Amino acid sequence: MAEKTYEIPDDCRYTRSDEWVHLDGTIGRIGITDYAQSELSDIVFVELPDVGTQVEVGEAFGVVESVKAVNDLISPVSGEIVDVHQSLADHPEWVNEDPYGRGWIVAIAPDDLDEVDALLSPEEYAAFVEERASQ
Repeated sequence: MAEKTYEIPDDCRYTRSDEWVHLDGTIGRIGITDYAQSELSDIVFVELPDVGTQVEVGEAFGVVESVKAVNDLISPVSGEIVDVHQSLADHPEWVNEDPYGRGWIVAIAPDDLDEVDALLSPEEYAAFVEERASQ
């Protein structure tokens, strides 16, 4: 049986709870990884925080619900939520279809950009996914 491959963009950093962050200047866009959406299966609902919400690294900022499970969304960095992807209320399937594009969930202004550097590199995350997928 062929191993499943997952998209892991080189321009993102990753968490062990399967969130990604992509920095564009001083704003980080956050979503869940291709591996996470694959494991969750069909996503039916995304609970979003309010713009202006302050979050801490490792803190839940929302929820993603699929036909299989309900999972907290964990912030990869501390900061202020500056944008939320409101269209996900009507199109939660975008998280499955395009997790790094139109399936993004929130944008954050990180308090400390060094927190981004402390996250898993694409290579480290790929190894982490491979380890779990082979179990």
